Amino acid sequence: MDKEKALEIRQKRIKKANALIQKSHFDLSLQQQKMMLYLISQIKPGDKDFKVYTFNVREFCMICGIDYNNGKNYILLKEQIKKIADKSVWIKIDGIDTLLRWIEKAKFNENSGNIEIRLDEDMKPFLLRLKANYTEYDLFFTLGLKSKYSLRAYEYFQSVHYDKLKPYSFYISYEELKIRLGAETYKKQDNFARRVLNPAVEEINAFSDKQITVERVRKGKAIIGYNITVKTKDILPRVETAAALEKELNTYIVDYTEV
Repeated sequence: MDKEKALEIRQKRIKKANALIQKSHFDLSLQQQKMMLYLISQIKPGDKDFKVYTFNVREFCMICGIDYNNGKNYILLKEQIKKIADKSVWIKIDGIDTLLRWIEKAKFNENSGNIEIRLDEDMKPFLLRLKANYTEYDLFFTLGLKSKYSLRAYEYFQSVHYDKLKPYSFYISYEELKIRLGAETYKKQDNFARRVLNPAVEEINAFSDKQITVERVRKGKAIIGYNITVKTKDILPRVETAAALEKELNTYIVDYTEV
């Protein structure tokens, strides 16, 4: 795969129902989230059913800027697929918490380096033929994020920023934001700020098409919530961000000819 092909794949779009973003509880690592987004990006607008999606280890490493020459990648990615299959996601459907699985079946072909995956049927209402109440964004701008909380934050901020041409400000409580980012285990506010929120905002502003500002809302000394503003970067800063990210991702991409 050459750089042009990698760029083409990176420009694919992610499309998810807002309920899957805003009303779900799950714990996937950064790598697991990126693997799922990579799979979801293969869904075509006209698909009426989930297909068997091919997940090529070499291709995935090149798209995500992972060193393909690391001999452990096959083993590690295979392990990650199993962990995703073993995990579930709680999502509120019609006011009822419902447990769903991400993956129905997976097959790994060591000769071709392909992993064939079929997404679980129960995910269809949240990923297929979406007409309203959904969020769509570029796979590309998730690839530079380096924390699982940054990716969750980016996706959540995308889902509430309805008019991409205008900045959008909203209030969210401290406890609610922890839930949305999957960071409920952080009990102390300073730990949450230092390890989750601050790095997430910094990474989104540095590597994505969004600019996030956060104003802490206090009651006495305690933080009770945040006023958050989400803005799409202007054209020039967005182009500069994309160029820098593309350069970083291309670090491990080399042209090759299969013999």
